[in-house]
Order: sequence, then structure tokens, then C-alpha cells
Amino acid sequence: MAGTTLGARFYRQIKRHPGLIPMIGFIGLGMGSAALYLLRLALRSPDVCWDRKNNPEPWNRLSPNDQYKFLAVSTDYKKLKKDRPDF
Repeated sequence: MAGTTLGARFYRQIKRHPGLIPMIGFIGLGMGSAALYLLRLALRSPDVCWDRKNNPEPWNRLSPNDQYKFLAVSTDYKKLKKDRPDF
């Protein structure tokens, strides 16, 4: 066991315990989903500002009918009117 690689040891464990395959699959699916959600938050959220020079306040450029929440249960963003001043 001293000279084996990590991949070979992993393959041997999976071969000995086939019940680990679904667990590894679900853990991989969860990690992938979390990574995609964090990427979505970093790119689409109005709270994150990647370019402070050209867009110092990105939240002021949102129109009232822009949906920035992931899931809006009771709000229809298409019917909202503008209720704030332009800066």
C-alpha cells in the first residue's frame, strides 16, 4: 500500500464496497450545485461589484422590473413601477 497512488486506492475501495458509488455521486452533485450557485451569485447579484472604476454603484442601475432573486414566490417583477429617483 505504500507505493500505490490515490486513484488506485480509491478504485480498490469502490470495488470492495459498491455501496459507496451512490454516496460519491450525491456528494459530487451537491458540490457541483453549490459551486454553480456561488458562481451565479458572484456574476448576477447586484451586491457584488467587480468593476469599481466604471460601475461604482451597480445597485443603482437596476430597474424595478429586474428580478435578481433566485426565486420570487409572490412578486411579479414585470408589473412593478418605478418608485425611486434617478441618481
